[in-house]
Amino acid sequence: MRIGWLPLAAMCAMALGSVAAQAQISDDVVKIGVLADQTAVGAAASGPAAVTAARLAAQDFGGTVAGKPIEIIDADFAEKPDLAASIARRWFDQDKVDAIADMPVSSAALAVQEVSRTDKKTLLVAGAVTSTLTGKACSPYSTQWADDSYALGSAVAQGTMTGSGATWFFVAVDYALGASLQHDATEAIERLGGKVVGGVRFPLGSGDLSSFLLQAQASHAQLIGLASVGQDTVNAVKQAHEFRLQASGQSLAAFLVFITDIDALGLEAAQGLRVAEGFYWDQNEQSRSFAKRMFAQHQRMPTKEQAAVYASVMHYLKAVAAAGTDDGEKVNQQMRRIPVDFFGRAGTIRPDGRVMYDMTLYQVKAPAESKYPWDYYKPLQTLPQDKIFRPANAGGCEMAAGK
Repeated sequence: MRIGWLPLAAMCAMALGSVAAQAQISDDVVKIGVLADQTAVGAAASGPAAVTAARLAAQDFGGTVAGKPIEIIDADFAEKPDLAASIARRWFDQDKVDAIADMPVSSAALAVQEVSRTDKKTLLVAGAVTSTLTGKACSPYSTQWADDSYALGSAVAQGTMTGSGATWFFVAVDYALGASLQHDATEAIERLGGKVVGGVRFPLGSGDLSSFLLQAQASHAQLIGLASVGQDTVNAVKQAHEFRLQASGQSLAAFLVFITDIDALGLEAAQGLRVAEGFYWDQNEQSRSFAKRMFAQHQRMPTKEQAAVYASVMHYLKAVAAAGTDDGEKVNQQMRRIPVDFFGRAGTIRPDGRVMYDMTLYQVKAPAESKYPWDYYKPLQTLPQDKIFRPANAGGCEMAAGK
């Protein structure tokens, strides 16, 4: 009797454990909301394709997790922080959303992070780059998958400056993203022995940047740093090309560039730009397979933000499966335990929520160097994660300090 009873007890315990784990999935569905920029200046980097990336991740995971269906919903917050926070509150409180993914625009991401913290729900930041998200504003419920402003500043400064003494002038968009990029890049420039001689801010979505670029030209700085995103960056590079800033001896350095920006500019105008990215569609077989599927639906290669949406949703679902629950606290603890697969690049997640992976410094090809459609980048060097991201104890995050 004892010999027969022990296996039966074990089987019952396993069955009960499985039922209990499944019962911890709230509302019998794991619901992920993609909060994207679908209509403003960052729509090409985010947009409907970010939603597609999340749906592909759910599909590749098998459509269910812990025995429950995965549901993807989406909304456009039009780059308005108050609207982003309002949508997040409704999703968490009324629509029973378990996690929010993408979340471009630094000011909006910071606002949504506070909603996420209050509701103890998961935030997967694939778009916003401000390093404050994993600094003083860090949260146990959020992870930052985007290349952040500290890493971008360090990478581009290192890849652009040939020696100490280089002078810089910043042309920055006038909101949180521009301020964060300029602040972190300035620190990197000064660490490397360079000097920032001035800067100017322009309103988001400005079509005419001539007066701002003329100020940059008049500064006689060797390098003009563009701290902007999307269409603003495209406009700045195009108009700098028209003003022949490069021909006069000044060089452009764009800190946040997407592959869609290069496509909009064309290689004639963009050639020579140095960009730092954690993902490029043509970096390996894994990225090319993902890109092929994205291209089939949107007729353009995926941006690093859209790729980060896919990677973050996949990792989140793995954590839900491992934890047996969609409880925000338990899932985020699990996310920080299991290894990250960032399209073939091994990574980890620190206690402060910073996702760690190697980046690559690329140079935009000249037209003659491009061999096939979307063949825009040539790799210059690998940037190791421990050398490019801000040290965990340097951002002011209490979790990183063990408090």
